[in-house]
Amino acid sequence: MDRIREAVRPFARAALFELADEGYGSAFEQLVACIISIRTRDEVMLPTARRLFKTARTPAQVLALTPEQIDALIRASSFHEAKARQIHEIARRVVQEHGGELPCDNDVLLSFAGVGPKCANLVLGIACDQPRIGVDIHVHRITNRWGYVAAATPEQTMLALEERLPRRYWVEINRLLVPFGKHVCTGNLPHCSTCPVLDMCRMINVTKHR
Repeated sequence: MDRIREAVRPFARAALFELADEGYGSAFEQLVACIISIRTRDEVMLPTARRLFKTARTPAQVLALTPEQIDALIRASSFHEAKARQIHEIARRVVQEHGGELPCDNDVLLSFAGVGPKCANLVLGIACDQPRIGVDIHVHRITNRWGYVAAATPEQTMLALEERLPRRYWVEINRLLVPFGKHVCTGNLPHCSTCPVLDMCRMINVTKHR
């Protein structure tokens, strides 16, 4: 982990962590940002989330907008119309069922349509300071490529990491492996020749590399 921390130092931070560092660290803001990020590159997601939060940051403020107004603010993201309706409905439920503040509760997060373990765990880890592993495509690919786990799906990778990874790294692994996966251990032609952990990697399913 020390080697990876050093390797990713020059690169942009994982998007949700960057938003939290900018002050958008509430559970609701993190959940909304994670929804916007689905099938959307961080380079698009970050300015899109900032644009929405400049207008509305709390569940009550978002609920005061129409789905169409939310859609206009997040239009750069993929599937923006569906996401706008989803964000509006989450805001409505938080206001009506939870007094306007999204609780740090896994069951509540997973009760929202379209919210899965990845977003729930990222919210709980970043906003709520709970030991949770957010397994996205990078965490899934890299930890299986290393041979650290052997799992077919991100959900299975999450369970396998919970069994093996020391808890002190549960939140940090996503923060580190997102930029590591974008710039070093890429999906195609990973930079194995300059990888700082090559001596610990089994290179599972790597047929070509740089």
